[in-house]
Amino acid sequence: MKKYFYVINIQYLGYRFHGWQKQPDVKTLHLMVDRTLNYILEGKYFKSLSSGRTDAMVSAESAYFELFLKHNIEDETAFLELFNTNLPQDIRALSIKEVDAKFNIINNSKIKEYLYLFAFGEKCHPFCAPIMTTILDELNIDLMKQGAKLFEGENYLKSYCYKPTDNGVYTRAIETCELVENNIYTANYFPEKSYILRVRGKGFMRNQIRLMMGTLIDLGKGKLTLQDIENSLKPDSNVKMDYIAPASGLILKNIKFT
Repeated sequence: MKKYFYVINIQYLGYRFHGWQKQPDVKTLHLMVDRTLNYILEGKYFKSLSSGRTDAMVSAESAYFELFLKHNIEDETAFLELFNTNLPQDIRALSIKEVDAKFNIINNSKIKEYLYLFAFGEKCHPFCAPIMTTILDELNIDLMKQGAKLFEGENYLKSYCYKPTDNGVYTRAIETCELVENNIYTANYFPEKSYILRVRGKGFMRNQIRLMMGTLIDLGKGKLTLQDIENSLKPDSNVKMDYIAPASGLILKNIKFT
């Protein structure tokens, strides 16, 4: 029987979900997507496979999953509208595109861009909580900007992997790592100034960006130095970075298939 393959671009607010991957007895994004697909496809065969998993409370502006069917979608616009009508309000489908059997959403080369949104110095409005982390201590932003740049290029990143093993591949390249003032996300209840850590690369290990952000926060607080970060990036470094920044500030901004 012929199979049909589609790539669907979605965005979601991850604050009330336990990440993407299905898990027993908890609400996950994959569970809600599959429930909705099962309903609108009226029980017909389907399978969905994501381009990657996000952790609990992590959001996405642009994520992708592949949909496998044994029947074709005759009207993609109508399908997308029906899908959105039945998805929860914190998940939205942006587009659907048919691909051929050679496309592999996991193995196809891709560049991922993540943003980490944060503010510091005072308690923020509670409405900020779903997408912004608030650090109550004062932070040295200029020093943190210098620290972010140390992650660019090819480095040994075992210190930035949650529960690393002895046989992992830890020499990895980061194309962009910069800390900038936030001019992307705005709301009348946001603090006067907020900041974004922008990271781009081909792939990231579990909690890597949150460990990088946690390290930069400790740098900004004066708990670490630039030399400490440089030492942690040296080949075969055994430096342990253990502050994992909160998940709710992390946003998958985009995935570019190359």
